[in-house]
Amino acid sequence: MTHTPSAPPTGARVRPPREGRSNGQWLVDGRTPLNANEEFKAADNGLSVRARIESTYAREGFASIPADDLHGRMRWWGLYTQRKQGIDGGRTGTLGPDELSDEYFMMRVRLDGGAVNEAQLRTIAGISTDFARDTADISDRQNIQFHWIRIEDVPEIWRRLEAVGLQTTEACGDTPRVVLGSPVAGVAADEIIDPTPVIEQIVARWIGDPELSNLPRKFKTAVTGHPSLDVVHEINDISLVGVVHPELGPGYDLWVGGGLSTAPRLAERLGAFVTAEQAPAVWHGVVSIFRDYGYRRLRNKARLKFLLAEWGPRKFRQVLQDEYLGYALADGPAAVARGGAADHVGVHRQADGNYYVGFAPTVGRMSGTKLAELADAAAAVGSDRIRFTPHQKVLVLDVPPRRAKGLRNRLEKIGLTATPGPFRRNTMACTGIEFCKLAFVDTKDTATAAIDVLDRRLADLDLDVPITLNVNGCPNSCARIQTADIGLKGQIAKGADGGDEFAFQVHLGGGLASVDRDEAGLGRTLRGLKVTAEEMPTYVERVVRRFAAERDAGESFAHWVHRADEEALR
Repeated sequence: MTHTPSAPPTGARVRPPREGRSNGQWLVDGRTPLNANEEFKAADNGLSVRARIESTYAREGFASIPADDLHGRMRWWGLYTQRKQGIDGGRTGTLGPDELSDEYFMMRVRLDGGAVNEAQLRTIAGISTDFARDTADISDRQNIQFHWIRIEDVPEIWRRLEAVGLQTTEACGDTPRVVLGSPVAGVAADEIIDPTPVIEQIVARWIGDPELSNLPRKFKTAVTGHPSLDVVHEINDISLVGVVHPELGPGYDLWVGGGLSTAPRLAERLGAFVTAEQAPAVWHGVVSIFRDYGYRRLRNKARLKFLLAEWGPRKFRQVLQDEYLGYALADGPAAVARGGAADHVGVHRQADGNYYVGFAPTVGRMSGTKLAELADAAAAVGSDRIRFTPHQKVLVLDVPPRRAKGLRNRLEKIGLTATPGPFRRNTMACTGIEFCKLAFVDTKDTATAAIDVLDRRLADLDLDVPITLNVNGCPNSCARIQTADIGLKGQIAKGADGGDEFAFQVHLGGGLASVDRDEAGLGRTLRGLKVTAEEMPTYVERVVRRFAAERDAGESFAHWVHRADEEALR
C-alpha cells in the first residue's frame, strides 16, 4: 500500500539527533537510564507515589517528601510545587527547584473532553473554596487547575473527586495527559462523528496503566468529530480528526508529532483513515511507538515530534501498521475546517433542537465561587452538562430555547459573557509568574488589563477576521504563542537604567487551520523587539491598525504579517 504524506508544515524547526550515538530508545539502545529523570523513573514507577502520599506525606507534612517524589513522581498525580511568592522573574533561571518552590502545590484535575456534570462541577467548586483559596483556572488543555493545595489535604481532595468520577491520574508527568475532545461532542448539529466513545475507551483502558506510565516525556492527545477543528489538532502528539471517507463513511484523519515549546513543530498527516472501531488501538499503537522508540537521552529531545522528524510520516505509518496494529489502514481524505468558530462562544442550536451556549471568562481565570454559581445557573435551566474548551472557554449544553437568554443574563453578572469583545474572546494567557516556577513575567493580570484597553480603543474597527492574542510567561508556550496572530513570550530585558524589567518577545502571524485561514503555520519572530507590559496594549493597537489599513480584501492577519515589511510590524 502506498500513500503520499503531507509536506513539512510551515515553520517546522525540529531536527532529529545526530546519528551514531545512543538516544535511549528502548527498542534500539536498551533500557539503561541515561539521565537523572530516567533513573528515578526506572527506580520506581511514578504511579506508586500515591501510596506514600496517603500513608506518609499527608500525615507527616511537606518536609517529609524526598526530592525524587516532590519534583518528579508527584506529577504523575497532577501535583507540581508552585512558585514561592515574592521571587521576581530575574531569579527564575538562577534558583534551583527547592529555592523556587513553595510548600504548596498546583493540582491539575484532568477533564477528558472537558466534560463535567453538575455534581462534578459542584465538587470542583467545593474543593476550590475549601482547600485552594478559591482558585480554579481553566487551562487551554481543558483541565481545571487549583493552587495553594497543602499535601495534608490531598487524600481528601482525591476522595471527593473520585466519589463523583473525576481524577488527577496522569494529569502531569511523562504520561498520556488529558485527552482533548470536542466540547460539543454528541450534541452539535453539524458534527461528523461523536468522539465520546473513543475518548472514554482510551481513558478507561489505559490511563493509569503502568505499561504506559513511563514515556520519554508527556504525550498529548486530541480527538474531535466537529468540522470547526476545535481541538488544536496540529500541536498534539496524536490527533484524530473527524472526516467522511467516500467508501467507509465517518471516521478520523490521523495526525502525529505536533508540539510547541522551544522547538515548535506542527503535526503531520499520515494519510491514514481510522474508523471509530480502530481508533483506540491506533491511539495505543502511537503511544507505544513513543514509549519504545522515543528519545530518552536528552529531555529537550524527548518529544514524539523529534522521532517523526527523523522517520518521516511514511515510515511512522509503516511501523505503526507492521509492528503495532498488524493490519494496514486505509488511505483517507484530509480534514478541512468549516462549521463556525472553534471556540463555540455564543448561542448555537444542537441536533435535538436545544441550544448550547458558550461563555468567555477572562483568560481562563475562574474561582470556586464562580463555578458554584455556574452550576446553579445550569441547573436552573435544566442542564446537567458543562464543558470546558481548549480555548479557555466554558459551555452549557442542553439549554431549552426559551431559557437561553435568561442563562446569558445570569452568567453575565459573574463575568461569563456569551457576547465578548474581540480581545476578550480571542486572548489566552498561561499561569505566569504568580504561581509558575518557570515564568519570568506576569501573564493573567497583564493580559486582563490589555483586553480592557484594546476592546475599548479598537471598538471603531469592524474587522471580519478574529485576531488572537496569546500571552506566555516563559519560552515553553503553554499559551501557544507560536500559533497565535500575536504571541507574546515573557522574558527579562534590561531597562533604560540598566536594571531588569518584564518584557515580551513578539511573535506575529501564527495560527491553526480554521474557517478563517486555510492552513496552520508558526509565527514570525521579530528579533530584537521587546515590548514591556506597559507598552503592550499600545503596541498591539498599533500593529492591528496597520493591518486594518494595509490588508487586501478578505486577507487574514497572518497572511498580511508574512508579506509585510518588518518595520510595519514594529
